Amino acid sequence: MEMVKRSLDEQVAYLLKGTAETITEKELRGKLEKSQKSGKPLTVKVGFDPTAPDLHLGHTVLLRKMKHFQDLGHRVIFLIGDFTGMIGDPSGRNKTRPPLSREEVLENAETYKAQVFKILDPQETVVDFNNRWLGSLSSQEWMRLASRYTVARMLERDDFSKRMASQQPISIHELLYPLAQAYDSVVLEADVELGGTDQKFNLLVGRDIQREFGQEPQVLLMTPILAGLDGVAKMSKSLGNDIGINDPPQEIYGKVMSISDLLMWNYYELLTDLSHQEIQALKSGVESGTIHPMKAKGDLAVSMVSDFHSERAAQEAQEHFTRVFQEGEMPEEMPTFSVRCGGKPVPLPDLVLQVEFASSKSEARRLIRQAAVSIDGKKIEDPSYRIDPKQKPAFVLRVGKRKFGRIKLD
Repeated sequence: MEMVKRSLDEQVAYLLKGTAETITEKELRGKLEKSQKSGKPLTVKVGFDPTAPDLHLGHTVLLRKMKHFQDLGHRVIFLIGDFTGMIGDPSGRNKTRPPLSREEVLENAETYKAQVFKILDPQETVVDFNNRWLGSLSSQEWMRLASRYTVARMLERDDFSKRMASQQPISIHELLYPLAQAYDSVVLEADVELGGTDQKFNLLVGRDIQREFGQEPQVLLMTPILAGLDGVAKMSKSLGNDIGINDPPQEIYGKVMSISDLLMWNYYELLTDLSHQEIQALKSGVESGTIHPMKAKGDLAVSMVSDFHSERAAQEAQEHFTRVFQEGEMPEEMPTFSVRCGGKPVPLPDLVLQVEFASSKSEARRLIRQAAVSIDGKKIEDPSYRIDPKQKPAFVLRVGKRKFGRIKLD
């Protein structure tokens, strides 16, 4: 196995890269040393509640860490919370989240499995569903499990205490979620559990419940929450600041190129396998001027596209970006919009809004004033500009660096 080829210090450094907190590093070293001597791999558990069908780069921070354990020869369990997903994880919630139906959970779970193997080795990944044991627990067994933890300790949880303080309701079933997740660790006899920093309370409950069942507590490795494209909020599909695993190559490449230079280093740390030393050397090169920031960002974008598509797709996406956004050429393919105008001139801000190249008319006006809007390659900076369908019945509209459309005025 790969783990015998690296020293203990090298294994620890590899696994801790990009993590926010470990409980505890000493215990991790002990488990790795014991595994190396016995030849028995560690059991590494990661739970995913299938609450949405599409994964984005924020989810892959955990997936990459799972892959690191696989690289060292350990047994990784991709646990789909088909039971707990019907409860709804209260982590970070200021109100009760509606539970998913059984059909929604299973449908989302199938799409998860198709996506995660873009990173994980399918031959070395155990896929399991926690309804297999949680769904068969009797009422007496649930009572015994609930008796292992106190209400006082459960209410120490930050999101529960905040909801109580603001008189927001907490349903009894939500109190069962951390216990259900903890019992997963007991059944699977997990040596290590991975999760985001927002999962800390749930992960700690797992250690406590394992002790209650006479097991050695799992080591916790927590990864940071990945910021979205805006560099501020958590990456989220609902916020529109995400990069999806299933996004087309050109879109992934373009989105990566749109992030700030500062955020780029965070992505390098959490989304690539470069060592901390390699990333620091690259950063020093950019700061000294020997490496252009766009070159470093382009390499990151190539890496992301290669991970989820192929090296060839990454090369084509890079060539497309250079041709369209750096050399100013128009893309070969772009959507076509037919806009009804009744033969009357169309205000440019209205057109930009109608084809959804801006979220509001005020944003459209701002983009025009910033010279970010052009018609057939000519920049328009006057927000009162109107397009006469008699003089220009068809044209190419460009907004910003990445939005192109063929417009036909009817």
